[in-house]
Amino acid sequence: MTVLMNIPTGSVSIDNILGGGLPAGNLGLIYGEAETGKTTFAMQCAANCARQGHKTLFVDCDGTFSARRLSQIVSERFKEIAELIILMRPENFREQTTVIDRLADYVTRSFGLIVIDTLTSLYRLRVAESPGKTFELNRELNRQMASLAQVARIQKIAVLVTSQVRSVLNDMNGSVEPVGTRVVKFWADTIMIMKPIENPRGIRAVLEKNPKGSQPMTFNLKVDETGIHDYPAADRL
Repeated sequence: MTVLMNIPTGSVSIDNILGGGLPAGNLGLIYGEAETGKTTFAMQCAANCARQGHKTLFVDCDGTFSARRLSQIVSERFKEIAELIILMRPENFREQTTVIDRLADYVTRSFGLIVIDTLTSLYRLRVAESPGKTFELNRELNRQMASLAQVARIQKIAVLVTSQVRSVLNDMNGSVEPVGTRVVKFWADTIMIMKPIENPRGIRAVLEKNPKGSQPMTFNLKVDETGIHDYPAADRL
């Protein structure tokens, strides 16, 4: 089996900045509000990984992975690609911890990508249940991110994490930050926020951090039945 170096995202513009897509050995973070295409983007990366003959371990913490959506993205090769996407669905933060702790047991050399979607949803539910344990839970979330970064580096595999957002208080611009901001951002090699815009078929992606260390870059992306793509320059958002 050939060594997988990069996984195309579906956006030529973003792939050009990343050197061809999500790099092996890289921990990527995508965060944004609901309905901004985070899961679709992650599924698209999983499909592109499968197109290159490699498996994806897709950890669906939100219950939002949809076979129907995957079939829209890869209609012509759905069965072939679906067989290369291994789906796991932890039901609580403890189960999520177990999955992440055992990644080395699940992921063999045939895998090219690990997706955790959404890393912070079960964490947030656990904090809501036990607010007195917030410090302890933050520490565990930090440990999970450190573990994911280590798996990416040692296994030479791309890891993609999505995160929910919260409003930043006292911010007149209505900024948002990922839940557990300091934790998830600290460990990520690549960070991208996906923002809604007035056009319901478009989103704005800001690549805030990338392995090359270049300045933040903004991309206009189009969302349709086949996934997420660069928005044609000639079309207005």
